[in-house]
Amino acid sequence: MSKVCRVEINPKVLEWAIEYCGRKNILLKRFPKLNSWLEEKEKPTIHQLEELAKMTFVPLGYFFLDEPPKEQIDIPYFRTQGDQTVKRLSPELVDTIQLMKRRQNWLSDYFKEKEYERLPFVKSFTITDDIRIIAENIRKVLRLEKFWASKFSTWVEALSYLQRRIEDARIAVVINSVVGNNTHRKLDPNEFRGFVLVDEYARLIFVNGTDSKSAQMFTIAHELVHIWLGNSAVFDLRDLQPADDEVEQFCNKVAAEFIVPEEEFRQVFAVDNNIDETIQKLTRTFKVSELVIARRAVDLDYITKKEYKEFYENYLKKEKDSKQATGGDFYLIQQLRLGRVFSEAVVRAVKEGKLLYRDAYRLTGLYGETFEKFAGFIETGERT
Repeated sequence: MSKVCRVEINPKVLEWAIEYCGRKNILLKRFPKLNSWLEEKEKPTIHQLEELAKMTFVPLGYFFLDEPPKEQIDIPYFRTQGDQTVKRLSPELVDTIQLMKRRQNWLSDYFKEKEYERLPFVKSFTITDDIRIIAENIRKVLRLEKFWASKFSTWVEALSYLQRRIEDARIAVVINSVVGNNTHRKLDPNEFRGFVLVDEYARLIFVNGTDSKSAQMFTIAHELVHIWLGNSAVFDLRDLQPADDEVEQFCNKVAAEFIVPEEEFRQVFAVDNNIDETIQKLTRTFKVSELVIARRAVDLDYITKKEYKEFYENYLKKEKDSKQATGGDFYLIQQLRLGRVFSEAVVRAVKEGKLLYRDAYRLTGLYGETFEKFAGFIETGERT
């Protein structure tokens, strides 16, 4: 009988990995001798270590480092004022950003090879510029008319239309509620609402799909402003409020002006009507959440902070009680998770022979026949 191979690991790294994934109780059930490994009384087998690495979302090689690695992201992470107590980033957030950066890097190289022009609106403004001018420029680039959202019967249609307009401007938009395609690794909206990665050739907007659908319009608007300023960032926008940072606060103001222009807001707002009724009316007009309208109303001095607080508390109760539908068409979900701009580029590169199928599988997380059917859907819009 062959001898069982056991490996020496760094207990400091093991302790870090357990804390990193936040699943110690689950790990103890799967690995009853986990505490013995921490105390260096026993050693795990190579097979156990491989499984442990998968369950903690930590690369196998990390367990042999001299010191625990620092889970860092190379873009600013802004949390709403009062939320700075959270120090450790979740592995879901770190892995999602790394995955999106890999895709963005490939997309940027592909656009350079195809000799695409750099888009002039990226980094075209600064925080010293007029808020209304920036908001109007974003609408102009995206070809959005006044009261554009009011033409749609639902916010879902308006959001889809906005997403198409953004993607037509060669900005990748990704909406996902999990890490890649791993449904066991959900993204926490309390940790982040979205992030934006700015590159000269490839810009990528990521929206946390776990967040309420009614809030995603504002998240996208906030991310668009970052592109116009040329800044990458991660943010949570708790209660639609930015972090205590002048760039974040500026982005929020421009985002509010972009989706609910002050001039149009004043035309519709009825001062004498019941606040709830007025907010409902503006919600239907601008196709954003009631919270966005209420926030805009208090910022423009149409309602008091006390009235806003009361409205917000009631809004949270309704959000908690409401249930969102799950499921849907597989290929449409994949297009959301990958983004149309990225998906089309990958499929074109494969057809042109500029990207091997194995690399396309790795980039998309789709393999074999599934990738072929998805490629057909991207090219024709039809399921095969």
